[in-house]
Order: sequence, then C-alpha cells, then structure tokens
Amino acid sequence: MDIQIQPIVSEKATRVTEKVGQYTFRVSPDANKFQIKDLVEKLYGVKVLSVNTAQVRRKNKSRWTKSGLLRGKTEAWKKAYVTVAEGETIDFFSNI
Repeated sequence: MDIQIQPIVSEKATRVTEKVGQYTFRVSPDANKFQIKDLVEKLYGVKVLSVNTAQVRRKNKSRWTKSGLLRGKTEAWKKAYVTVAEGETIDFFSNI
C-alpha cells in the first residue's frame, strides 16, 4: 500500500505548531497511525511522540453556469496531527 502525505501550511496549522509542537499533514484515507508515524520519522528524521487523526468529511459545492446549476461534492480526506519530541522541528521549506 502506498501512503501519500502532504504537509498543511496554513495560519491555523502554523499557530498549532508554534504553541504545541504539532505538525499537520494531509494523508491517505486508508493510512493508520503506525504507518503515518513511520513515514514521518523516515522522511523528516524526527522522533514522533504521538499521532492523532481526523476524518474530514465531504462538502457540498454548487455554482451557476450558462447551462444551469452544477452540484457536486469534494473528496473526503484524512488529517493527521503529529507531535514531535521536544526540541525537534520539521522544516517544510528546506528543499526550495
């Protein structure tokens, strides 16, 4: 199984990182906490203390076009909050 992981860089995620030391990631919906922990430790070289996950549900979207109202839904996805050991950090912008 191939697990995809993307860091979430937003104002709220940055605030949580500064206060608590948790980093936020968008992960594959079928990934579990153990797989997420192993992947973050391998990719970023940090000691992960805990992983909390949350299912983000689908949202209804609609827009008006020439042909009328189009309705649809966004995809459901999973969010992971990863707490690293004290004194360790993850630099998302190191390879830019």
